[in-house]
Amino acid sequence: MPAFHFPSRSVRILQVCSRVPFPPHDGGAIAMYDVAAGLARQGHAVTVLAINTPKHFQAADVLAHLPGVRLVTVPVDTRLSPVKALKNLLVGTMPYNVERFVSPAVADRLTGLLRDEQFDVVQMEGTFVAWYVDVVRRVAPTVPVVLRAHNLEYTIWQMLAARELNPLKRFYLAHLAKGLKKFEEHYLGRFDAVAAITEPDQRRLRALGCPEPVVFVPAGVDMSRFRPDAARQARPRTLFMIGSLNWLPNLEGLDWFLREVWPAVHGKMPDLELHLAGKDTPARIQQLGLKNVFVHGFVESAAAFMQQYELMLVPLLSGGGMRIKIIEGMALGKCVISTGLGSEGIFVRNGHDIILCDEPSEWVSRIESYYRGGLGHAAIGQEAARTIARLYDNRRVVESFLDLYRIVSRRVQSA
Repeated sequence: MPAFHFPSRSVRILQVCSRVPFPPHDGGAIAMYDVAAGLARQGHAVTVLAINTPKHFQAADVLAHLPGVRLVTVPVDTRLSPVKALKNLLVGTMPYNVERFVSPAVADRLTGLLRDEQFDVVQMEGTFVAWYVDVVRRVAPTVPVVLRAHNLEYTIWQMLAARELNPLKRFYLAHLAKGLKKFEEHYLGRFDAVAAITEPDQRRLRALGCPEPVVFVPAGVDMSRFRPDAARQARPRTLFMIGSLNWLPNLEGLDWFLREVWPAVHGKMPDLELHLAGKDTPARIQQLGLKNVFVHGFVESAAAFMQQYELMLVPLLSGGGMRIKIIEGMALGKCVISTGLGSEGIFVRNGHDIILCDEPSEWVSRIESYYRGGLGHAAIGQEAARTIARLYDNRRVVESFLDLYRIVSRRVQSA
């Protein structure tokens, strides 16, 4: 049999998303948007079927600026409901986190697209849409289906449960983690391939029983969005954090930093400023009233915000996948201080292109070294920018996905 090649026309990809991947402000949206945009820029045809959730609701034409990308949206009410959560706890057959994204309307629209059009590959973005693999198998059994695993979701909830002090909340978080693990064990093995966003997640997915190929395809950065502006100089003696605060691990990390690290930092360096930005900032954070802590809430441009301040902080204690905000900060030449978990899956070297520390005393020491001029943050930031340009340019990520599509298409054709 001759080697398989995609036809000379463009590859036709159906990308199934748990939300409209626009605007590219948070990690999940950035990862989905940049792959769709990157594939289209290389001449491929991308149809994005997205659940249009109340939290991230967008108009049907928001991707019209991307030639080669067509957006199809289906409105679904995914808002948390205490009644539905309780019912799920008592009689649910899948975790409530996933159940909120299961919709007959989405299944019908997916069915229609598969019956009316031809696709070379279907790519599903994350655990929350993994259930729809059954629809593809039923309607178009010869079309390869790839899962892009943004996180191994159950591990996040396990970590959150382990640190939760409230016994009722700890029980519920552990219940969600158990259900998610069972769901991921069942569904993630039904795909023709799985693309893990970090190498540690690649190992976890294999341990979960996912059949090969389970490949490592990192998230990338569209370098055109993160070119440093030479005219914009960062204010000295400033720290910053940026990340969506509707994601529990981000909020947990911020609370930990404010409780365990900031009091000592502020006591030793009272003129040092901390700037916080993030979508859906809770009222209690907005109303902190701490001296020299400035809460900006949502900012339109992450790049513009990052370039105003010097040292980037990522105090993540729970989570999985890749912290795209670290990639973006490094691309802008920022020196990042992160926990080991926060930098997981990113090819960095402590003291070379990033600073890693976990204990509160270590954080205080590194920040004090920065304050006194001994950290070498400018040189570390320059190395960070070189690392990202070498390894995480979005064009490399797109080529990795095209290679994966070729592998799974060969397998399906030869089966």
